[in-house]
Amino acid sequence: MGACLGACSLLSCASCLCGSAPCILCGCCPSSRNSTISRLVFTAFLFLGVLVSIIMLSPGVESQLHKLPWVCEEGAGTPVILRSHIDCGSLLGHRAVYRMCFAMTAFFFLFALLMMCVRSSRDPRAAIQNGFWFFKFLIFVGITVGAFYIPDGSFSNIWFYCGVVGSFLFILIQLVLVVDFAHSWNQQWLGKAEEHDSRAWYAGLFFFTLLFYSLSITAVTLLFIYYTQPSACYEGKVFISLNLILCVCISIIAILPKVQEAQPNSGLLQASAVTLYTIFVTWLALSNVPDQKCNPHLLTHFGNGTGPAGPEGYVTQWWDAPSIVGLIIFILCTLFISVRASDHRQVNSLMRTEECPPMVEAAQQRQGAACDGRAFDNEQDGVTYSYSFFHVCLVLASLHIMMTLTNWYRPSETQKMISTWTAVWVKICASWAGLLLYLWTLVAPLLLPNRDFS
Repeated sequence: MGACLGACSLLSCASCLCGSAPCILCGCCPSSRNSTISRLVFTAFLFLGVLVSIIMLSPGVESQLHKLPWVCEEGAGTPVILRSHIDCGSLLGHRAVYRMCFAMTAFFFLFALLMMCVRSSRDPRAAIQNGFWFFKFLIFVGITVGAFYIPDGSFSNIWFYCGVVGSFLFILIQLVLVVDFAHSWNQQWLGKAEEHDSRAWYAGLFFFTLLFYSLSITAVTLLFIYYTQPSACYEGKVFISLNLILCVCISIIAILPKVQEAQPNSGLLQASAVTLYTIFVTWLALSNVPDQKCNPHLLTHFGNGTGPAGPEGYVTQWWDAPSIVGLIIFILCTLFISVRASDHRQVNSLMRTEECPPMVEAAQQRQGAACDGRAFDNEQDGVTYSYSFFHVCLVLASLHIMMTLTNWYRPSETQKMISTWTAVWVKICASWAGLLLYLWTLVAPLLLPNRDFS
């Protein structure tokens, strides 16, 4: 009898894995929207790839990577015997991360193409988006295995520049999410302050605004101390000073009377969050400066020792502070993409999501209560997010995490991973583009008064 019950349970699990609803994930959870569960499962696929990439960077995996065809070869398959552990060992880990992230990118890009123009769950392709997880996992594994047998050649160099473009775009998406989070936070606390007639909510907003600005000023001070020298590092001084000035400017613009009249919910909380994020991106940029005088993260390995950096002799600490903080922010932003649609119309338009009307929201809550711990379909009348654009975001996230885990180091012809000014300029330009994007959200209602920006 127990064997029969176990077999029936396994068959039930198999039907969930191969069916059109992620019921295994929701069987032990409260009733959830199908759209949210699907995004979370796809995000879990992304995090699984990130975990594998992190494992590939661990020293114990290097001995196994030597068996693959693209490892430490030069010319027509002639092995290169490198004396320095950092030259080959860390290079293997980086190339493995490149291939793992290539597999993730290909997987999500395939679904981005497949899910174009899906309007509701009545479209047959919606069943593929919201189910068949076992087969998706098999496809994911198959693409990953194939990616590890790609010959090196020019693959690493070409994929590096693909990663640069994708990471640039994902940095902008992260800024949009930061602005949206701060906007929602500010709106909710102001609403509670008016509802309860309490000044505690205003005090809370003031505290966090002051905290963000204090952290930003502290970070700028530390950047000047550790990433500049009195008679050198002029580029770093310019980048830090210019971004600080730009952040002060957008903070002043955010509280101008005309801007406040057009956008009552705009304020210093959003500006302080944007300022802190901009300084963080500046920190990431300076951590890639290919000059040891201006970058404390650069080290050079000669055999078992460490020496001064040469033109192409510098490497980095793989788990330095910028990488760890960048990984944490990446995880938070990716989860944020997966679990919510914004209540800010401009963000919804940009991120291709839709705000659920109150009547529909109430109907969905009643439907969820009747589903008794199962996922329910909330997209019969229309999708709540663009399936295709969601997968494009995961494509960009895959490219961004590839650059984050490899510290934006470019594979060189000398079998080393070298830091370049390309990474510095891409991150600095991303910070400028993000500030311009936030500035546009402030002044757009003034410049285009006939359009609805509510």
